[in-house]
Amino acid sequence: MDISFGFDDFATELTSLEVKKARKFERVWKITEGGSSAGSIINNGIAFIFACDRNVYAFDIEKREIIWRFMSGGINLSNGVVSNGVLYFGSYDSYVYAIDIKDGSELWRFKTGDKILSIPNILDNMLFIGSKDGHLYAIDASNGSELWRYYAGDAVNSSPTIYENMVIFGSSTGFLYFLDLNGNELWRFKTGDEIYNDSGYFTVKDGVVYFGSYDDYLYAVNIYKRKELWRFSTGKYGNAATPLIYNNILYYGSRDGTLYAITLEGKELWRFTTGGGILLRKPTIYEGKLYFGSEDTNVYCLDTNGNELWRFKCDSGVFDSIKIFRETLCFSSWNGKFYRLTMDGRKIWQHAITSGKPAYLPPAYEEWETEIKTEGGEEYEESKEDKYSRSLAMQEFDSYKAKSEYTMKSEYA
Repeated sequence: MDISFGFDDFATELTSLEVKKARKFERVWKITEGGSSAGSIINNGIAFIFACDRNVYAFDIEKREIIWRFMSGGINLSNGVVSNGVLYFGSYDSYVYAIDIKDGSELWRFKTGDKILSIPNILDNMLFIGSKDGHLYAIDASNGSELWRYYAGDAVNSSPTIYENMVIFGSSTGFLYFLDLNGNELWRFKTGDEIYNDSGYFTVKDGVVYFGSYDDYLYAVNIYKRKELWRFSTGKYGNAATPLIYNNILYYGSRDGTLYAITLEGKELWRFTTGGGILLRKPTIYEGKLYFGSEDTNVYCLDTNGNELWRFKCDSGVFDSIKIFRETLCFSSWNGKFYRLTMDGRKIWQHAITSGKPAYLPPAYEEWETEIKTEGGEEYEESKEDKYSRSLAMQEFDSYKAKSEYTMKSEYA
């Protein structure tokens, strides 16, 4: 097939190509301050919107008004969590914050050693959160004092999952870690590349944890038998989302813009391809319909057989999860707006939450390189300019398996 890749006066008969992750994933760390939002949560009719302008906004959905805002010292890219009237979240300024949801007043802050992309999780007044400094922290949620920390060898951009008195999280070492509530390692599982579930907690069902890795696989690992059950090959650009399980079917969006339906035994049922760009969040299901946003600027609605029912086009990418609120759909977008739609995809309203120019967002696949081989055996490496205009046809080739030679020993005492 003849595919033009944008080289000057170059077109060739493509015989094979290989896409591989060439370097550590850095896209999220290159985002600049600006009027963008990648996430929100809703609690009692108030949307807490996390923004790259350093603010967290409390927005009354019915009144369509901002009731307070809290300014941190850095970009707020990931969601927080509400517990007992307190909003907890991490920021790029390296702090974990505890905010009173009534008025936005700060209750305490805790400093880590680097930027925070992880969503906190809470159990019995213990708050767990990861940091780019390589640690998973356990913090007293009532006063912000440190209980313990665990060193994982590299950045912990994973949102810790709590399951039966275990804390489960991944790191850029490629390992999935299992700790007890005192911070002792129980065991670990090795994947082929970085683990970045910064957009949500892992999915666990019947003692099996389902998670993705930047080695292009979705994994099913039995926690108690401590072994891999299966792995499912997705696209070529890694995995950062977390899966949804509904009626024993696993729905999962990958970074190449494909939503998969997979059995709990790891067999593909169907796939749906969007217009490109990453799928970051777990899909939302309501009355048998799947809702999810995409970097391609659309919100999609599918039935559980993978048929598209409708799509709604926004002005920019949608990295937020789709929330169901009083029989409507709510979400934020990269342009700093908060949307409310009917359940059949008609816009009720949109409200500008932030002001100013959106944050700079680097290309989605900057860390990946493509090697092109022609029939004559010649090899070409895609230029920087051409890398981001590649055809979606490239994503149809089999994925590679990355290798990691990292061996970690905890340094925390």
